[in-house]
Amino acid sequence: MTVHVVSAGENLWSISNRYNVSIDTIVRVNGLTTTTAIVPGLALYLPDNTLPTRVYQIKAGDSLWEIAQQFSSSLSSILAANPGIDINQLPLGQVINIPSPNKLVIRTLGFLVPSEMTATLSTLNSLSGQLSYVAVVNYSFSSEGFASYQIDDSAIITRCKQLSITPLLMIRNYTMSGFSAELAGGVLENPTYRQNLVTSIVTLVTSRGFGGVSLDLEFIPPARRNDFTLFLQALKQQLGDLLLNVNVHAKAEDLPTNRIVGAYDYAAIGNAVDLMAVMTLDYGYPGGPPDPISPLPWVDQVVKYALTLVNPQKLLMAMPLYGYDKMTTTNITRGLSVVAAQNKAITLGAPIQYDPTAKSPWYRYGSGTEEHIVWFEDIRSYIEKYKLIDRYNLVGTTFWQISLPAPQNWAFLSKDIMVEKSRNLGVRPPLS
Repeated sequence: MTVHVVSAGENLWSISNRYNVSIDTIVRVNGLTTTTAIVPGLALYLPDNTLPTRVYQIKAGDSLWEIAQQFSSSLSSILAANPGIDINQLPLGQVINIPSPNKLVIRTLGFLVPSEMTATLSTLNSLSGQLSYVAVVNYSFSSEGFASYQIDDSAIITRCKQLSITPLLMIRNYTMSGFSAELAGGVLENPTYRQNLVTSIVTLVTSRGFGGVSLDLEFIPPARRNDFTLFLQALKQQLGDLLLNVNVHAKAEDLPTNRIVGAYDYAAIGNAVDLMAVMTLDYGYPGGPPDPISPLPWVDQVVKYALTLVNPQKLLMAMPLYGYDKMTTTNITRGLSVVAAQNKAITLGAPIQYDPTAKSPWYRYGSGTEEHIVWFEDIRSYIEKYKLIDRYNLVGTTFWQISLPAPQNWAFLSKDIMVEKSRNLGVRPPLS
C-alpha cells in the first residue's frame, strides 16, 4: 500500500512512472475526473504488492519476536516499519506498525438511502465484497408506534441476499422536519405505543425478509433513557436470532441530562443489542464552525470511553463518506461526497492541506466575496481510522452513506482488509 501526496510541479505522468502504476489505474482508484489536473496536497492511493500494515500496542512482557510470530511477520520487517525502535526496550503503550499477511478482519455496515433503483442496485453490486450488512434507510413510525416504509425496497432486499450481504431494516424517528424528539419520546414513554413499535418492526422484518434491524432514534428526550433501554430489550427478545444494531451519538462521558446524548445508556444498550455503532462523525456539524468532520483524537476519545462499557466485539465506529463546504462568515453548510470534495479542490486549483492532529484534509477557496473552507476525508484519514479499529479490536465500522462515492476507501478495504460476512444471524423466510 502506497499513499503519495502530490508536491508542487508534479503531474500524473511523473507519478505513474515513479511508481510503475498506470495513469488509468490512478484515475480510477482515486476517482479523478481528469488525467491532466492535480493539486499540491492531493493524497493518491496507489495499490501495490506490499503487505497490509497491522498495528499493535506494546504491553508489559512483549517481545518483538513474539509479536512477529503472532502476525506471521519478521523482526526485520517490523524494524523497517518502525525506525528508531529499540528491540531491547519496547516502550509500554507505544503503537507500532507491523507488515503482515494476516489481514485485519472486520464487519462493515453500509447505510443505503434508496434512490433510482438501477443506480441503487449498481451500488450494491460494486460494493458486494466490502459489506457485511446494508441498512436500508426507508422506515419510520407514527405517533402511536406503527412502523411503515416509504418505497418498495423488495429489489434491494433480494439483491443483498444474492450478494451475501445481510439486509437490515433501518428505522428512524425522522419526519419532514428532521429527527423528532417529540415522536421518539411520545412513543417510548407509552407502554402500549412502545409495544406497538416492537410488534410492527418485527412484523415488517419477518414479512419483508430482512436479516434484522438497524435503529437510529436521535434526540430522544433524556427523561426517556430507561424507556429506551426497555424498548431495546423487548425488541431484541422478539427478534430472536435476527440482528439488532443500534446507532448512538458519540460521547466521551455520561451526560444523562444532555438533550443529544442523555438517553443513551451505553452499558445497558451494549448488553441489550448485538451491535452498537457509535456515530463518530459530525464533530464539525452542519451550521457549526468549519471543523473536521471526524478528527482522530476525538474519535479515539469516544471509542475509549465506549470500551469501558461495551464489549469491543459488539462495538462499531462510524466513518463518513462525505465532506462539508462551509462559508466562513455564516457557517452555511453544503454536503458533498468525499470524492466530490477532492475533485472540487482540483477544479478550483486549491491546494489541499492536511491537519496532522485531526488527521484530516481540508482546503479553502473564495467565491465572490465569500471565503469557504471544506473539510473531508481521504485515504490518509481512512487508514488512520482502520488502524484505530485494529488497535482496539473493534468488530468493525459503519459508513454513512454508501451512495456517496468514496473510491479510495473501497479500494483500500478490498486490498488490505478482510470483510467478514454475517455469522449465526440467519435470515428468516418472508411470511406468506
